[in-house]
Amino acid sequence: MQALPLTQSGIQQRGLMSSSEYTFKLVQVCLPEPSKLVVMCDKRKRQCVCLCQVYKSCLHGLLPNYQAFYRVCSRLTKHQSTLLSGQDKQLLVALAGMDVSVPHVAVVSLAVCCRALKLCKVPAAVLHAFDDIRLKPASQVVLGLPEHILAAHAQPSPNPVQLQMTTPFPVTLPESALPADFKKQHGLLAKPHKHLVHRAVLAQHMGEFKSFSTSPFQLNRKGIARSSRTWQNSEKHVYLFLGYCHHYQQVSQPTLQLFLSSPLIAQFVSFYIAAGHSQLYIRNFLSCAKCVLRWWQSKPGGNHPSFVAGLEWLQTLGLQVADQLPRPSKDPKGLADIGKWMCAADLVHTIHGAEQQSQAQMQQQGVTVETSRDMHDAALAAMIFSHLPPVRLSCIRSLVGPAYLGPCLHPDCKEPSCEGNRLSIMSESPLLMRISLPHHKNARKWGKAVIEFDVPSDLAQLLHTYLGAPRKALLEHHLLIGDACPYVFMDMHGRGFVAAAVLTLYWQKWLVSRGGVPMNPSMCRQVFVDERQSDSATAGPSNQGAAMVMGHSVKQWDKWYDMQYHPRLAQNAVDGMQSWRAAMLQSHTLAAPDLTLSIALHCGHVLVSDYEESRYQSCCSDSDSDIELD
Repeated sequence: MQALPLTQSGIQQRGLMSSSEYTFKLVQVCLPEPSKLVVMCDKRKRQCVCLCQVYKSCLHGLLPNYQAFYRVCSRLTKHQSTLLSGQDKQLLVALAGMDVSVPHVAVVSLAVCCRALKLCKVPAAVLHAFDDIRLKPASQVVLGLPEHILAAHAQPSPNPVQLQMTTPFPVTLPESALPADFKKQHGLLAKPHKHLVHRAVLAQHMGEFKSFSTSPFQLNRKGIARSSRTWQNSEKHVYLFLGYCHHYQQVSQPTLQLFLSSPLIAQFVSFYIAAGHSQLYIRNFLSCAKCVLRWWQSKPGGNHPSFVAGLEWLQTLGLQVADQLPRPSKDPKGLADIGKWMCAADLVHTIHGAEQQSQAQMQQQGVTVETSRDMHDAALAAMIFSHLPPVRLSCIRSLVGPAYLGPCLHPDCKEPSCEGNRLSIMSESPLLMRISLPHHKNARKWGKAVIEFDVPSDLAQLLHTYLGAPRKALLEHHLLIGDACPYVFMDMHGRGFVAAAVLTLYWQKWLVSRGGVPMNPSMCRQVFVDERQSDSATAGPSNQGAAMVMGHSVKQWDKWYDMQYHPRLAQNAVDGMQSWRAAMLQSHTLAAPDLTLSIALHCGHVLVSDYEESRYQSCCSDSDSDIELD
């Protein structure tokens, strides 16, 4: 891009975009080669400047200054800077021409920024641009540095000559009560501590650990590579543990080296128990901790015997947590009492009513944002339950529409010809739609077998109507940065349901608005299995075929989804015993033998020989001697 001359103020404006919080203006500053800046104005019209990205050709000479600038700003503000996120961050990223997942954007005061600029000796043109707005007292400066630029200049992770765990290992968990300043969001990803995630040592640790865990071939790692979803869960547990150490144990520089401290892990598990977390959640953290230890083992100096003992200690801790914190038993009646359960008939009736209402409103009012959103919600609900055996929510969230022609969006897909989880229109007349799900939870276990089926006619008609004008109206209304959402279903901001929690909250609010209860969408699978396995089940799909669409097997129904499996079998067995007893009595009456005994037998005496009497006494003496020995 050709460099634009500086105006008298040192800035040349090039564009304007707005969001709910800020107004962004793209500018360019003449450095040895041009760099992009963004001038930002918030609702109170306080002007801000953002140094977003430098060009690759001048990156080598300028980067050390900017990296030092970032660190000096962090030190001067004592890490109390504000982080941009959400729509504001996306607008900023799009305007600066950067990748969406790259920048870390922190807001600092203008006075601190100007001081940091002088300390770091950044180019004079940037100083002039900042000097021009120094007279505005309420100004702020926003600095954003790409993650891959910071990672290239990060300090190497500390690697002592001999790595080892803290010994001796705790033999019991310490008593723990929730602290007075307890916060559910205590991890490093929480807003007050998020700046710690981007520090050089921790960023380097996480990069190495991610590479160790997710590389397809890592022969010093036990097991196969972790999927992107599994890695996200591991990353979450790591940041929660480090956030606990930082917030409650006063660790100023949290790194993965804290996993080498068994007392800290024991205190964290006690903290989780006091907070009421389930045994499954705690065991997932312990599994993550074992992965971190194996990563440390793979490093030079990681062959200390304490690692083997530490892995065994974590294994024992996980088994005892599972034993002392059993999974709570759930049943439909108990869940209904607390407002977390709807029977299958009520759920089908609610969804059917939403379908009819959305179609009627579309005919009466035409295509508006409101009627389009209602039809979207009805189609989403019909996909989750009613027309199909409950498909996994991850498959529904990742389902792309017929208009998307790009590559597969699944982060772990390596097949060049894969089209991803897709809804396709096979023919318009007669209407035939097909769903193909190559990416589901058990795809690897099934030898990459694809779950594929034709959509029922009623659901196909509803989806076909929604994918037309209503979906186009939603995209135009919720358009963020000019990128059309490739997924069939979208949230209230026009983005796909990338996070499972977003879909859960969306479904709960919709279900309550329809007169239902705030039941999790994943619970629909239990509702379906409960009806299919009940004694009063209506005619429907075969259990084996329904389980295949759901992405598992009938055996998993009994183990995970059928909450009345054991009580129903027990009650059926007891009820069956009554007919069995009656049959036994009847057969005895029909073929009863003559059991009449003679009077002589009752009056006679039993004669015992001397040999038998001595044998009886011997047995009694043996028994008595045994009791005495005990």
